[in-house]
Amino acid sequence: MKARWFSIPAAAVLMLGVGQANADALDLAKKSGCLACHSIEKKVVGPAWKDVAAKYKGDGAAKATLVEKVKKGGKGNWTSVTGGVPMPPYSPRVADADIDTLVDFILTL
Repeated sequence: MKARWFSIPAAAVLMLGVGQANADALDLAKKSGCLACHSIEKKVVGPAWKDVAAKYKGDGAAKATLVEKVKKGGKGNWTSVTGGVPMPPYSPRVADADIDTLVDFILTL
């Protein structure tokens, strides 16, 4: 019998690799529009989330800083990466609890 693992949807493979909580966060990121400008591993318009996590590693104020940035948007922190393209505000379009979930996810990468 021929193996059919190639027919598994990419999202299912991704969930196997990152765990259910992270898969849920990725789904939330997709629904919230985050993946239009970000990815986990590489720069799109905005910085890769792994780069964001690395920049803020060990910073006790990181979560509050990033939650505020996602809510209000802005520019200046990643100009060399974005070429000056600002982060759009996501509040109130994305619920505060969802923004918290997304920032927690990013900081765990």
